Amino acid sequence: MFFNPYYLIFMAPAFLLMLYAQWRVRSAYGKWSKVDNNRRMTGAEAAQSLMTQNGLYGVSIQGIAGNLSDNYDPRKKTLNLSEGSASGSSVASLAIVAHEIGHAQQDASGSALMALRTGIVPAVNIGSQAGPWLVFLGLILHFDALMWLGIGLFSLAFVFALVTLPVELDASKRAMSMLTTSGFLVGNEEQKGAKAVLDAAAMTYIAGLMMVVMQLLYYLVLAGSGRRRR
Repeated sequence: MFFNPYYLIFMAPAFLLMLYAQWRVRSAYGKWSKVDNNRRMTGAEAAQSLMTQNGLYGVSIQGIAGNLSDNYDPRKKTLNLSEGSASGSSVASLAIVAHEIGHAQQDASGSALMALRTGIVPAVNIGSQAGPWLVFLGLILHFDALMWLGIGLFSLAFVFALVTLPVELDASKRAMSMLTTSGFLVGNEEQKGAKAVLDAAAMTYIAGLMMVVMQLLYYLVLAGSGRRRR
């Protein structure tokens, strides 16, 4: 949006990092989704066992369409698992399921960051869509208040991405701890595989944060240059 050469200067590094992150996810998942864990435990079985071990009795499990679409819904206390993760017995399946249970742990322990992330989702959805258009209209109409309102609204996306990163990293840390202490991962090779999958996923959140930061900086530069021209 607002195409000009500066947009490419700001966003090209972020796009490249996102492409690299997506390649890492495909590479790690592609490899470790083909390697069965030694216990031949499916993701659904691991989920039930890990939730019992961690006292997460109020969390339900249900299927969800898509690939790598797994998530934990703190509003419904539901662990949504894709078919590949639920029925698969791969090292990747265990890592993905354990990561989402890590989010359930965060929710149960009253994580302030997770509660903040969940609470601002509606405002972020509005801000990330309406904000850029308000910036654009403010620049066209030479209406500074409208422009800065747009920047303020889009800043919610930055807050969301900033909060999301530590939440996701913590969930992955919890996942590795659960899988290791439970004995579901047998040997260093399986642990290495699970960590590779989780680290690759974490890179997408780092890239996502960089995307938002660079876009926000771009809007700020636009706002500053617009005022100087007037």
